[in-house]
Amino acid sequence: MQAVDRRSVVLITEELSPATVEALGPDFDIRHCDGTDRDALLAAVAEADAVVVRSATRVDAEVLAAARHLKVVARAGVGLDNVEVRAATMAGVMVVNAPSANTVSAAELAVGLMLAAARHVSPAHAALRAGEWRRSRYTGTELYEKTVGIVGLGRIGVLVAQRLAAFGMDVIAHDPYVQAGRAAQVGVRLVDLDTLVAESDFMSVHLPRTAETIGLIGAEQLAAARPGLVLVNAARGGIVDEAALYDALTSGRVAAAGIDVFASEPCTDSPLLGLENVVATPHLGASTAEAQERAGISVARSVRLALAGELVPDAVNVQGGVIAEDVRPGIPLTEKLGRIFTGVAGEVAQQIDVEVRGEITENDVKVLELAALKGVFTDVVEGAVSYVNAPLLAAERGTSVRLVAESESPDHRNLITIRGTLADGSQVSVSGTLVGIHQRERLVEVNGHDIDLEPTDHLAVLTYHDQPGMVGTVGRILGEAGVNIAGMQVSRHAKGGEALVALSVDSAIGPEVLAAIEAAMSVRTARSIDLV
Repeated sequence: MQAVDRRSVVLITEELSPATVEALGPDFDIRHCDGTDRDALLAAVAEADAVVVRSATRVDAEVLAAARHLKVVARAGVGLDNVEVRAATMAGVMVVNAPSANTVSAAELAVGLMLAAARHVSPAHAALRAGEWRRSRYTGTELYEKTVGIVGLGRIGVLVAQRLAAFGMDVIAHDPYVQAGRAAQVGVRLVDLDTLVAESDFMSVHLPRTAETIGLIGAEQLAAARPGLVLVNAARGGIVDEAALYDALTSGRVAAAGIDVFASEPCTDSPLLGLENVVATPHLGASTAEAQERAGISVARSVRLALAGELVPDAVNVQGGVIAEDVRPGIPLTEKLGRIFTGVAGEVAQQIDVEVRGEITENDVKVLELAALKGVFTDVVEGAVSYVNAPLLAAERGTSVRLVAESESPDHRNLITIRGTLADGSQVSVSGTLVGIHQRERLVEVNGHDIDLEPTDHLAVLTYHDQPGMVGTVGRILGEAGVNIAGMQVSRHAKGGEALVALSVDSAIGPEVLAAIEAAMSVRTARSIDLV
């Protein structure tokens, strides 16, 4: 990781856990302002390199325009309703959040609301406080052996499904973006929305708020619901049509509801709040000490990575989401392959294909394209290359980029290849893989030559006409220069044809030594590549 600029300003606009500041460490100038005070925010953000917010601070185009040095906006939570992500992307500002920080808290609240609604906890409590002992009025419903429909089988939806299965419930779910096999792994049967509505005794909503999900559970769905339905929405307001829900609750079609979110917040005047069969909370899904601490620590780490120009796994406007665990080990390898590619090519390619093959392609591998570009341009341009600006650097230099993902990989479980076309029409390629339980990095191909070499800090690649004595010549010259060979691979397509030597060495090969090798061997190309 590059050294973090000790003068970088991190602006915190809302109250965060002390662990957040501790996780940021001593490297930054940490400042505070009231993010709800617009004038104070616009003044303070002018010098900020990073802004850390929760839900009350609105980061829009006006704020981004005032932030001349801003590199990252960090939301210590999941939702990004208060951050204009598109405007940030246009401004070249990374947006990060903490997508998994509140999952357990949100799931537990959803289950709690379901139990409270099913057993009339809220009105029974209110009656008892008013001096009324009314046991018969508040007869509830068990969860045991009932069917619960989970709308949205993401992280939180899965946690809710697992917890409700422990109550002895039959769990079904609707999520068009989840494969049936994945759902089956967590004991859930996938169905369409109409089936879910018709079969569910209980329903819990766990979807993001988008143009497609607003009003998804409306009058039509509630009219088709099984009588006595208990509905919970602890996801985002507006997904359940509140007017339709009110009508269904007052008519008796829906027996009870647990609501943590509203279409417009803060909300204190919804007609739902006047119904005895509604238990409501003021958007408390992430409001636990544990969730707040996890969110703060998560975004603090992301800020450090972003200001160092490194990959931020939780950057929502860089690669589109959380990176799968199976993909993460391939990121540093791909970045190294990008640097090796540029070193072998000796110039910027006009066309680059990032080819990913094998089991890893079952996941979203878009981030590997970014890792390749970051590596390709790291040793080419002045200044830091990041996962945000790498695509812009490619566009500025007229380099077109394509990601190719194929499930078939004949020789390796997973294989990553960077292949490019140079200005003269020639092609350059390098390939790498990860081997063993420790996922060791291996360079396995250069320009069509099969090799097997660890991509260490210092490498060299030589191509020459195959003839006796060449390997000895390389060893002699490097030995005389005090350069120790850590590994060597020799490859050729045919006897007497083109041969390639790939070396890993313990120290950099200087230009004079490389020139001596070129002269002694009459090599076609000689490249020294330093990855430090």
